[in-house]
Amino acid sequence: MTDLLFRDDAYLRSCEATVTGVNERGGILLDRTVFYATGGGQPGDSGHMERADGSEIAIATAVYGEDRASIVHVPAEGSALPEVGEKIVLHLDWARRYRLMRVHTALHLLSVVLPFPVTGGQISEGEGRLDFDIPEATLDKEEIAEKVNAIAAGDHAVTAEWITDAELEAKPDLVKTMSVKPPMGSGRVRLIRIGADVDLQPCGGTHVSRTSEIGPLAVTKIEKKGRQNRRVRIRLAD
Repeated sequence: MTDLLFRDDAYLRSCEATVTGVNERGGILLDRTVFYATGGGQPGDSGHMERADGSEIAIATAVYGEDRASIVHVPAEGSALPEVGEKIVLHLDWARRYRLMRVHTALHLLSVVLPFPVTGGQISEGEGRLDFDIPEATLDKEEIAEKVNAIAAGDHAVTAEWITDAELEAKPDLVKTMSVKPPMGSGRVRLIRIGADVDLQPCGGTHVSRTSEIGPLAVTKIEKKGRQNRRVRIRLAD
């Protein structure tokens, strides 16, 4: 298993770690990591490993292993590979990660402004989108952006807490997504809470600690993707 340090502190930019394995595809496994692995619409982190001799191994992304208990750090093509047991220092591409965190939290606020079932979503560097199951309706980009920005400017705390699988099953209204269900089976599920009562939903991704960190954003496009499916795209102003 990989100790997922980002779950407790999304602001950690580096950590010391030990190489526990290199798989048949050259993916690198560590005993601990600050790298988020692709999942929940959020892409995996990139960055590099610093070796004891000062050389670096570029990491293109991170993904979950087949066991879902370990994270595989995927080196850039042509990179050298470390030895099992080697001590390294892992460094995030922090600027990229922080933009992903801001977008992810902004999408949670978007789901508050548009309280409809979510049929899909995607997070990228500086922009993202959610798909909603909405009956025939006219959505106004400026009005939606104004409401999301107003909540963000409220400087609400963003915190994580845990509930058991049984507790989540007893509160199905916490799950906003229709197509992707929160991972269950380990006995507990992570929730992200925004403010005292702004939002609460299962999520394993990384987020900013205060909504004011999101900064101003725009709703760039609203697309009709089906009879009731509406895709709403947002972008950070910077």
